[in-house]
Amino acid sequence: MLDLTQMRREYSQAVLDEDSVHPDPLKQFEKWFAEAQSAQISEPNAMVLATVNANNVPSIRAVLLKIFDTRGFVFFTNYNSDKARDIAINPNVALEFLWLDLERQVKILGRAEKISTAESLKYFLSRSHDSKIGAWVSDQSKVISSRQALMMQVEKMKAKFSSGEVPLPDFWGGYRVVPEKIEFWQGRESRLHDRLLYTRHEGHWVISRLAP
Repeated sequence: MLDLTQMRREYSQAVLDEDSVHPDPLKQFEKWFAEAQSAQISEPNAMVLATVNANNVPSIRAVLLKIFDTRGFVFFTNYNSDKARDIAINPNVALEFLWLDLERQVKILGRAEKISTAESLKYFLSRSHDSKIGAWVSDQSKVISSRQALMMQVEKMKAKFSSGEVPLPDFWGGYRVVPEKIEFWQGRESRLHDRLLYTRHEGHWVISRLAP
């Protein structure tokens, strides 16, 4: 049995206080994300997405943030995937970014909604040819017989679309998570972390400090 009780490190890189943050959490996220990029964190746009299915069983997986604007946080997936089925039943979701090198986390609670086909197409056209083929081939979350069978499907799709542009599948596209709450977490000494929670209230954001 592993004893992990002595695995610890002190967090002391930065502080987070009400006077230094932007009143708009989306602007604050933009600032922190730019700092994560500058710190050369691997895959700073990787985020954990949590959903709940029809039986109230939660599920999590890592996805990539691909579009971020004043409306929210966008990721892309197969619309027949487990995550998409969960969202169809319960659009309330959670996201988390973990940037340990900066001793930071960002947690987002909100509602997921499909983006327009035009928005999905614009992103799809920016993908590599092989990634477009992958979107057609993967029956995401379903059981498959073998890796070999999957690669055979890849070759079939490559042949099918060999003479032109790979079209956008009608079962593939984006979701935008429209935030209702955003928490910024900065590690501090002795586990007395800084936690600032933005809550949307009547069209504006209210900032609260949470106990660590």
